[in-house]
Amino acid sequence: MNRRPARRRLAKSDKIPYTAAMTAASAATARTALYAGTFDPLTFGHLDVMAQGGALFDKIVVAIGVHHDKEPWLSFDERASVIRDACVAFGSSCAFEVAGFDGLVVEAARRHGACAILRGLRDSVDFDYEMQMAGMNGALAPDIRTIFLPASPGLRHVSGTFVRQIAALGGDVSAFAPAASVAALERAVKRRAKT
Repeated sequence: MNRRPARRRLAKSDKIPYTAAMTAASAATARTALYAGTFDPLTFGHLDVMAQGGALFDKIVVAIGVHHDKEPWLSFDERASVIRDACVAFGSSCAFEVAGFDGLVVEAARRHGACAILRGLRDSVDFDYEMQMAGMNGALAPDIRTIFLPASPGLRHVSGTFVRQIAALGGDVSAFAPAASVAALERAVKRRAKT
């Protein structure tokens, strides 16, 4: 008769040590995530990531990157307004907050009490780049996890760069971005045409 080997019980020293400070810190940040990007413009791809993240977290901070060496099509205020309108339309139990940042993503995550950074993946090119970024962020802030959310099948082709290019050429971008984003892009195209 074959006997199963007895299950080995963990000795006290085998257990992962938790301190009261770690437990308190984990409880304070357990359900907040940061979703960072330029959102120039906000697309249905971005909204897809936000909706998926909203099912996992109690709060998502949508952090708009402000890079002084880049000239976005939409002002910070325009992007923030479009994002706020879109978040209201979700009707989700998840709370959404819009903020700006101009430094490291992990520092923005810490400032907002986030335990995770959300990143959307469209394809293998995104995956390779995002894995490198996640590795660097993990080295800088091991306590903040990166969560990859795959794009929904019908949105894998949507890119803010392509949406801007189509808008610049007078194309209809309403299939790729919410109405408020489309209107903001139309205003941006007119502004750019004057300069």
